[in-house]
Amino acid sequence: MLDEKTKQVLKRGVAEIISKEEITRLLESGRPLRLKQGFDPSRPDIHLGHVVGLRKLRQFQDLGHQVILIVGDWTAQIGDPSGQSATRNMLSAEEVRRNAQTYMEQFFKVVDKAKTQVRWQSEWFARFSLADVISLTSKFTVAQMMAREDFNKRFCAGQPIAITELLYPLLQAYDSIMIEADVEFGGIDQKFNCLMGRELQRLVGQRPQQVFLMPLLVGTDGVHKMSKSLGNYIGVTEPPSEMYGKVMSLPDAQLFDYFELLTGVPDEEIREMKSRTEQGAINPMVCKKKLSHELVGQFHGREDADRAEEYFTRVFQQKAAPTEIAEFALPFSQYDVEGSAAAVSVIDLLALTGLVKSRSEAKRLLAQGGVEIDGVRVTEEKARINDGSVLRAGKKRFLKLVNADR
Repeated sequence: MLDEKTKQVLKRGVAEIISKEEITRLLESGRPLRLKQGFDPSRPDIHLGHVVGLRKLRQFQDLGHQVILIVGDWTAQIGDPSGQSATRNMLSAEEVRRNAQTYMEQFFKVVDKAKTQVRWQSEWFARFSLADVISLTSKFTVAQMMAREDFNKRFCAGQPIAITELLYPLLQAYDSIMIEADVEFGGIDQKFNCLMGRELQRLVGQRPQQVFLMPLLVGTDGVHKMSKSLGNYIGVTEPPSEMYGKVMSLPDAQLFDYFELLTGVPDEEIREMKSRTEQGAINPMVCKKKLSHELVGQFHGREDADRAEEYFTRVFQQKAAPTEIAEFALPFSQYDVEGSAAAVSVIDLLALTGLVKSRSEAKRLLAQGGVEIDGVRVTEEKARINDGSVLRAGKKRFLKLVNADR
């Protein structure tokens, strides 16, 4: 019989297990299992979406099992077609190598380094010959590949599917053979790829791996899976105040999924918070602050979490400027000066200081009432600034303007 701790690991934050009966039998055997999860370093840095799987792996490590992380330095060059509506651009090996370096540094913010093997696909695929590729592809049919929903949709819509994309799940499946995986972990969108690994192991005479699928973490937009390409992500190395602020910006509907998937807060406590929030007994802001503190604490420590919370309260709730603000020197003599003040174009100022990426963004921000000088909202395109004025763009960007002519 499984103990209560193991039963909880199999229950919380789990979308599907294939098959639960078999993985239960393996766990009851007492044999340490070889647990696989692959990561494609198609972009630098990992985010909280990656952490969902890494946390589950850490839980299994704590039960005595072996984690093997696969760095997909070959599959990353193709790009995972899961959920994609168009063919991705291929990356160079050098781009993938640079991105992978950040992954190697960040995995161990979650999993136990001493209980983790890291393997690179290039260990086996660098030696692959054309004969090996033909042998691998011969084991599956086009019909099997087209059973995958995203491929099928694109084919029916007349959209292109590159041959390299069809290779992607085969390469991921081959990884399972090379490390003799007992269980493969992934998001629910990886189901097809993981099952391919299970099937390929069976075909070559290995015991088929079990498949452990987690829910997808919705990003800060409240709509799409967390993704760096969509800009709706929270990176694990982001500064504490930025991480705290991003979590506070989450839609209320995502709040308790984050608690379940990313924290160790007990289920009973999460249910109680959710119930009281739905009844109006507590403000969701209270729960968001707890979640923000929990997550910043995980990656930066309790003291940084305390400081991030104090910063958020002072700047965003009490509308006060931060105590430490970067300075930008501006030669007032180049503008219309009256007394100690200078009259400037707000659009020009925002672009010049780099608080916005473009003049069009500056115009949009001004029109939306997102610009303040010394705590006063700017509504006109021309504004007056003094030596030491604090310019605020949006919610999080501040600069102190100093007269360079002094």
